[in-house]
Amino acid sequence: MGTTRQRLSAEERQEEIVKVAVDLAAERGVDEVTTKDMADAMGLTQGAIFRHFATKDDIWFAVMQWIRARLMKVIGKAADEGVNPLDSLERMFFAHIAFISKHPAIPRLLFSERLHTKSVKLKQLIQEIMAGYEAKIAALLAEAKSQGIVSAELDENGAAVLYIGMIQGLVIQSSIFRGKRSLEEEARKVFPVYKRGISAK
Repeated sequence: MGTTRQRLSAEERQEEIVKVAVDLAAERGVDEVTTKDMADAMGLTQGAIFRHFATKDDIWFAVMQWIRARLMKVIGKAADEGVNPLDSLERMFFAHIAFISKHPAIPRLLFSERLHTKSVKLKQLIQEIMAGYEAKIAALLAEAKSQGIVSAELDENGAAVLYIGMIQGLVIQSSIFRGKRSLEEEARKVFPVYKRGISAK
């Protein structure tokens, strides 16, 4: 096993560290995860971790970049499969929910007060991720409005904020009612309400 590890390129090792950080954050929460935990989980020393990342915050920054790349790929693919802008938004919504279900650490990371307050660089990256996602939703809503699919009076920017707020709310409820409420089932209940609210009458 040690020999296999030595064959990993620097890029592969960095991705391995990122994935371990994501898994540990899902189990323990961001605040509880240490670089020693990461090293132990990988069978490495802390020194080996710091050969790839100068600081712990650099690891979390790489984690956020990893999340952004994969989430945008997932929702981009879902949007491309839509038959119209509103269908694209619906597919994106459920693809995002499925992505969170597969990677439960992601909400903890995105909404971690520690990551927001301790590192300006991390806070800016998280803001960029959220703003970019919001802009994508607003653009699809504007397109849907131009096609007469949603209400002509719709405020697409406000509706985009609400769209993201639905996902955040579902995640919080799922965490509070752990094991009692399925994230996917609750998502299937709420999106039709949103869709009816914005659709052209």
